[in-house]
Amino acid sequence: MASKNPENVVVEGEQTTNTKMKRNLGLFDGVSIIVGIIVGSGIFVSPKGVLLYSGSPGLALIVWTLSGLISLIGALCYAELGTMIPQSGGDYAYINSAFGPLPGFLYLWSALIVIMPAGNAITALTFSHYVLEPFYPECSPPDSAIRLLSASLICLLTAVNCMNVKAAAKVQDVSSVTKVFAMLVIVVAGFVYLGGGHQENWQDPFQDSTTSVGKIALAFYSGLFSFAGWNYLNFVTEELTEPEKNLPRAIAISMPLVTVIYLLVNFAYFTVLSPTELLASNAVAVTFGNRLLGGMKWIIPVFVACSTFGAVNGGIFASSRLFFVGARNGHMPRLMSLLSITHLTPIPCLIVLCIITLAMLSTSNVLVLINFASFVESLFITVSVAGLLYYRWKHPDLRRPIKVNIILPVLFFVVCSGLICIPIYAQPQEVGFGLVIIGSGVPVYFLFIWNKKRPQCLKTTIRNLDIFVQKIFYAVVEDEYKEENEEEDKEENEEEDKEEKEEENKVDTTEKITQEEEGEEDRTQETDKFLVSPDRKNV
Repeated sequence: MASKNPENVVVEGEQTTNTKMKRNLGLFDGVSIIVGIIVGSGIFVSPKGVLLYSGSPGLALIVWTLSGLISLIGALCYAELGTMIPQSGGDYAYINSAFGPLPGFLYLWSALIVIMPAGNAITALTFSHYVLEPFYPECSPPDSAIRLLSASLICLLTAVNCMNVKAAAKVQDVSSVTKVFAMLVIVVAGFVYLGGGHQENWQDPFQDSTTSVGKIALAFYSGLFSFAGWNYLNFVTEELTEPEKNLPRAIAISMPLVTVIYLLVNFAYFTVLSPTELLASNAVAVTFGNRLLGGMKWIIPVFVACSTFGAVNGGIFASSRLFFVGARNGHMPRLMSLLSITHLTPIPCLIVLCIITLAMLSTSNVLVLINFASFVESLFITVSVAGLLYYRWKHPDLRRPIKVNIILPVLFFVVCSGLICIPIYAQPQEVGFGLVIIGSGVPVYFLFIWNKKRPQCLKTTIRNLDIFVQKIFYAVVEDEYKEENEEEDKEENEEEDKEEKEEENKVDTTEKITQEEEGEEDRTQETDKFLVSPDRKNV
């Protein structure tokens, strides 16, 4: 998937210098990315899913608490991985480093087809639900309107991320502050309502609790989905200032903050709304506001819209870097590793991700998307933590600025393994489809990554596409990786020349053999003529 001298296509006159990503993200930006992505659609959608599968408010709060604890343990494990392997790309970089290119590619493939686009689509759909809910007070908003608004949001934020890293970071900072304030409004309103003597929903908090292991696992899926994003800062390690300090600090600040806020918000939900009312609502926070805030009920949809707006922005920003790094390593098409000279952003990669995310909007059933994406993501998070344990075993002396107690990665690995196995019995259809998606990456890897002898027509098509994309977006390969890519192009060209020479030699050899065979045939004919000649004397 390489093009010949791609840099020369777009650079005319003076050679462009310093074409590389900048370390523009500080500690506050890191906290904003984690909080902004985690506190997105999850807390406004997943309370319904957690309660649906757990059966009671009491058990639901236990699931929320344990989900936060599990996510914190996972984040601490990733802090060690991120400082030990200080590369952007998150799980891809860790799996690729520990277990080789095929497992790394399968994660990248699954993330491109399912994990990242589904997560961004879920958040965008939630944004649309909350924005449109006030305009349809007597019924649910139509699916077509929800999808159209979601598509518009994804396109808008893709454009923002294409323009400037600092602009995307500013959007993230503002939305993170707004969503924390929105959570505080819900918490304060809930406790004021409780203080007024409304304790009826807590008379028997564990009534109707489920005892099904499969349903409890699905409840954890919905809970853990609300904490999804704790590992996204690892995707942009190369753009974080002082990552060895700021990465673990951002995790240590953001994860306890989010966990406490989530528990308080859910407590407020269950105080004001009965389980039946909560399950009947497609926009839990809006229903909460309608019940409690009176004339100020409009404030909840506005805050939720800001919250999910920032979550989509953070998801697009972080996930695009994952595929950018994969393309830089040759595991994605070369065009996805190109960096805009004018904006220093991976514009081609952002556009590819945008197109796939738009395709995910074919369904507006977010609970199906949550269960499907959660299984695939949980599988690869388990593999990443297995990589941490592998490095502890094989490379104990490797430099580790952050080193967690061995009990934590072992415990996290066991929990994730259970979350993978249990849904196989509870929801085999979603699990089977997820495994098919992962398995479909194997032939893709061997055909397009491992196999270097691709048909000439395919090489020409890819080369022309690379050149076209470079011209359209005025983009080149990062300065740091130009020599590497030039060497790959040189090797590919040498391989093509070698194949051409071998083909020419085959033709020459065939012609020579044919000529020798024709000469031998002529000599045989001459001998036969001599043997049957009447003038020949008997001996």
